[in-house]
Amino acid sequence: MIEVAELATVAAGATVLDVRWSLAAGPGRAEYAAGHLPGAVFVDLDADLCGPPGMAGRHPLPDPGRLQEVLRAAGVRADRPVVVYDGGDGLPAARAWWTLRWAGHPDVRVLNGGYPAWVAAGQPVTTAPERRPAGDFTVRPGGLPVLDADAAAALARDGVLLDVRAPERYRGETEPIDRVAGHIPGAVNLPTTEHVDEQGRLRPADQLRATFASAGVRADAPVGAYCGSGVTAAHTVLALHQAGRTDAALYVGSWSEWITDPDRPVAVGS
Repeated sequence: MIEVAELATVAAGATVLDVRWSLAAGPGRAEYAAGHLPGAVFVDLDADLCGPPGMAGRHPLPDPGRLQEVLRAAGVRADRPVVVYDGGDGLPAARAWWTLRWAGHPDVRVLNGGYPAWVAAGQPVTTAPERRPAGDFTVRPGGLPVLDADAAAALARDGVLLDVRAPERYRGETEPIDRVAGHIPGAVNLPTTEHVDEQGRLRPADQLRATFASAGVRADAPVGAYCGSGVTAAHTVLALHQAGRTDAALYVGSWSEWITDPDRPVAVGS
């Protein structure tokens, strides 16, 4: 994570990406046009950072070659830090952070509190479209661990697989997005909203560690996370990193991929 005051002092030496997005409205190009951090380039979470939806889920892994083109066009370089921000809830920024780290970039941080925190601190904004000189970053997948469906099922048995959706979705009482309700058998429910304060900012590391411990996360067991489509769960993986679990894995396909195979079991209830 990076706080507003620190970013204000280092922004000139970083590549800043605006990844505002919401489940209801999609990519936030209009919000970017209405105001963004000086020097920030807009990147579309759906079209640029994820593959097309399908059997691999609603937000699957991007094609590495396509991702490299996008990141270079946004000015991402191997020798410059990258800072990503969103509209304040941290979800798309966390998925952007995860994607760049998975792609092999060594220095990526999320602006804590996103665009609202920047504005609230009285920092400058602009409406001018931004263009960066072409970057040179080479995508090398594998920088962060990824779970497929079989690995997620095994982790639910042998480690700790966190289902980070709302409790009623985990229990199968309601499902507003996917065609099947429930959860992966053996997964533990820990909504990612537990990791943020009232302003949507990620809590301190000691509080995060306590929250994860209450869900059964322990140092001697592997841990991973999933959600509906791998966006919200990336936020939990970010929180796990903040808490010291840099080995945390993401089930990118998440529930939207799990249910594409009718032979995969579905659990309901607590």
